[in-house]
Amino acid sequence: MSKIDNKKELPTIHSAEIVAKSKFFKVEKLNLEFSNGATREFERMVGAGRGAVMIVPLKDADTMLLIREYACGTHSYQLGFPKGLIDPGETSEQAANRELQEEVGYKADTLHALHTVHMAPTFFDAKMHILIAEHLTPQSLEGDEPEPLEVIEWPVAKVDELLARDDFGEARSVAALLLLQKWKKENN
Repeated sequence: MSKIDNKKELPTIHSAEIVAKSKFFKVEKLNLEFSNGATREFERMVGAGRGAVMIVPLKDADTMLLIREYACGTHSYQLGFPKGLIDPGETSEQAANRELQEEVGYKADTLHALHTVHMAPTFFDAKMHILIAEHLTPQSLEGDEPEPLEVIEWPVAKVDELLARDDFGEARSVAALLLLQKWKKENN
């Protein structure tokens, strides 16, 4: 196995300009020069920079909670874990508890940070903190969803059945599910 070099020199950004803008994103064009002299023009989406959270709610040791919500990108309803942006001034734990109350109707007394994943880092500066929520009590907050979300109880023991479903394919939810399995092995 070769050693990973974490000290590789970053390319020099010679210029950056916003070439497109929407309500949610900006597209930035960069002119880069790499340490070997090669130059390239890259485009990337620029996010708000606060990040987002995804929560794996455990109703009890054997039951997790999923939501079914509309996914505009695929024009379908998808199963996944509750998620949302971190608001200004919030920690990832505060955002997770808020999103949990808005989307699932529960508050967590215990949150465990699992991992932070980066979504398409070649094109997008966005990170998502994945947390497990335990010791849930009913408590709701009004969210910004256009329609009520369907909350689905799913047995933790039936992970393979969940992964086999056509409507459970979002990469972040799959990663969260695999991280949950690892966490359960380490903590039981």
